[in-house]
Amino acid sequence: MHITLYRKYRPSSFSEVSGENEIVKSLKLSLKNKSMAHAYLFSGPRGVGKTTIARLIAKGVNCLNLKETGEPCNECKNCKAINEGRFSDLIEIDAASNRSIDEIRSLKEKINYQPVEGLKKVYIIDEAHMLTKEAFNALLKTLEEPPSHVIFILATTELDKILPTIISRCQRYDFKPLDLEEMKSGLEHILKEEKLSMTDDVYPVIYENASGSMRDSISILERLIVTANGKEIDLKIAEETLGITPSSRIKIFLNKLLNENEYDIINELENLANDSFDIELFFKDLAKYCKNTIIKKEIDIDKGLKIISTIYDVIGKFKFEDDKKLVGYVIVAEILSNTKQTVVKVVTTAQTNVNPPTSSTEEKPKDKEKVNIKLTISDVKNNWNSILAEANNKRFSYKAFLMGANPVRIEDNNLYINYDKKYSFAKDLMETPEYSQEFTKIVKSFFNEDDLEIKYEVVGQKKEEENKNSEFFQKIENYFKGEN
Repeated sequence: MHITLYRKYRPSSFSEVSGENEIVKSLKLSLKNKSMAHAYLFSGPRGVGKTTIARLIAKGVNCLNLKETGEPCNECKNCKAINEGRFSDLIEIDAASNRSIDEIRSLKEKINYQPVEGLKKVYIIDEAHMLTKEAFNALLKTLEEPPSHVIFILATTELDKILPTIISRCQRYDFKPLDLEEMKSGLEHILKEEKLSMTDDVYPVIYENASGSMRDSISILERLIVTANGKEIDLKIAEETLGITPSSRIKIFLNKLLNENEYDIINELENLANDSFDIELFFKDLAKYCKNTIIKKEIDIDKGLKIISTIYDVIGKFKFEDDKKLVGYVIVAEILSNTKQTVVKVVTTAQTNVNPPTSSTEEKPKDKEKVNIKLTISDVKNNWNSILAEANNKRFSYKAFLMGANPVRIEDNNLYINYDKKYSFAKDLMETPEYSQEFTKIVKSFFNEDDLEIKYEVVGQKKEEENKNSEFFQKIENYFKGEN
């Protein structure tokens, strides 16, 4: 039967634990001096060793030949029983599925019984924050006056959900995510035992994807081992297995972004889409890469932070948008506009200072009388691609915002442009004054039609609103008729 690497290499002694050195040191000292508390609270992210250390405590307090260092011997019958998962005095409770007051009452009845095999009964309550308020209150009395043969260890990933009265009755330890070196040390030990090799550039990739969790790091390593099939695990294998954008593609894109060459950026974004890259995932990987380059001081900190914040702002704003390539265009447009804002402000200020104030007596131009335009919808459709090209020359973000837009009719000097429903958010962006005024000016100039205005619509939206209104009034009518 196959045993996962995480279970196979679960620490059997405190010295094998990766990270949490201060916590380990404190607990070993307590075991050595026989000064263990009656209740502990372990808080921290998942996969950082809370349950593992809780089991080591259970082993330490029940070890028949505890070493002078506070380490369990792993040789006595109690240590072996705990290692093999058959020690009756170690009770693990998953609070997510045993959260009611009845479960806690049942526990309270059983704790008065003396240990069957060991010296202490140890209760590990995992995901303790999932207990109901009533269950917490029932547990409170037990934590205040526990029997001398019982130790409680509560583990949680959400400390803020634990009642303050519970926290105050426990000895609390806060676990932190592992750093890269701690994770690397743990994985190197496993690779050595398994007689396998891995290149150094893979460790940071695993670390980023595991978010500081040793358990997740080992799970990722196991996936890479399966893919490598006995070969050395290299960066290419890691990127293909984990679906990560190759760092070479990220570097190319970032360089184009920093050089602010709009057409190079567009082409690269199109290439990524054509090569079947997940565009949203690509930009998240780009944000992570920027974070690392900032730490290494390989990129200007202001530029790097603007890129990261823009990526997550836009992804958050358009998280329900299905067309991720379009979202990619918006991200790039926002990044470029952010980097150019300072220059624009300086130029605007200079122009304001240079140009003399206009005379108050200067005669204002009279409003021109509006005349019906001669432009037809066929004229617009025939020249649509040329209009788009001219708009893109102004700013490439029009390529994103006019994607899925089609001119459909001209009525009362208004050119109506329709958007498919899935591009409705692009339509909203085009309606902002910054873009709508500029694009209207482009179209007016193209056809030499000063009286032309542009309106944007979403296909089927009016009909949908009419249907909703119809349903609303029908309900009102039914109400007054006494119908349900």
